[in-house]
Amino acid sequence: MNIAFSDTTESDADILVAIRIAAMRESLERISRFDPQRARERFLASFDPARCRFIEVDGVRSGFILIRPQADYWLLDHLYVLPAHQGKGIGAAVLRDVFANADAQRMPIRLGALRGSDSNRFYQRYGFVKTDEGEWDIYYVRQPIETQEES
Repeated sequence: MNIAFSDTTESDADILVAIRIAAMRESLERISRFDPQRARERFLASFDPARCRFIEVDGVRSGFILIRPQADYWLLDHLYVLPAHQGKGIGAAVLRDVFANADAQRMPIRLGALRGSDSNRFYQRYGFVKTDEGEWDIYYVRQPIETQEES
């Protein structure tokens, strides 16, 4: 499996929204919150193509990631893998890449996951620890791991 990242532009917004909706649909339906128009509006309100990257697996667009660097942490704002590509290790491979970069800069990673979504177990499995809960989301942080060179 060859994973690569490619830039997005403003003109990719509709494709990105479609990926987000496809990836979240089952979780949102489970809690009776599926509303494609709201999902579209929420994404477009904060879409930043300069920070967003397509996830490509063997040349096929399989999802996207958007990280927002803050002063003292990185916000993993979006990580979506299309349902047809889930369960194949893509999300884990993407996280390993993000972790390597964050650890090198000693940056914690924060994120929010929809309550009731399978993504909660996924993030916990990769070392994210719950910090807070909101009405619809559960919030997590992963602290940087010191590399061998630093010790």
